[in-house]
Amino acid sequence: MEALLSKSRYLTLIAVYCSLVAATAAFLFGAYKTFLVLQHLAMPIAGGEIVLGVELISIMDIFLIATALYLFAVGTYELFIADVRLPKWLEIHNLHDLKTKMGGVIILVMGVTFLEHLVYWENAADTLMFGASIFLVIMALIAFSHFGGKD
Repeated sequence: MEALLSKSRYLTLIAVYCSLVAATAAFLFGAYKTFLVLQHLAMPIAGGEIVLGVELISIMDIFLIATALYLFAVGTYELFIADVRLPKWLEIHNLHDLKTKMGGVIILVMGVTFLEHLVYWENAADTLMFGASIFLVIMALIAFSHFGGKD
């Protein structure tokens, strides 16, 4: 039974491979969308500054999500399979490190999502509630990271 449990850690490779494929697809989609936005820069349109701003924020969001997927893949591999040569700041030694790094990327994605919402400011009350809910989730993630302890 011990041998089975020991070898079952390799099941996490499914998550690693799928996350890497998804991260690669997201990075490629972000590059494609960047190319499309650069093409539209050549064509001036009314209200184009707002549209361009939203598109650029959207591209940043795509790359942040791709980064989160990559971090998850690398972190899972390091935790369950073997160490990977990475910069010191990217090393993941325990589950708390992975959760903290993922939480940081999630906070950035939520901030970018709020910026996208803010650009289309339609209803002040809805925007305030949306911002407040994002603030509460961000505070919870920061508290979790800070007070969550080491695993």
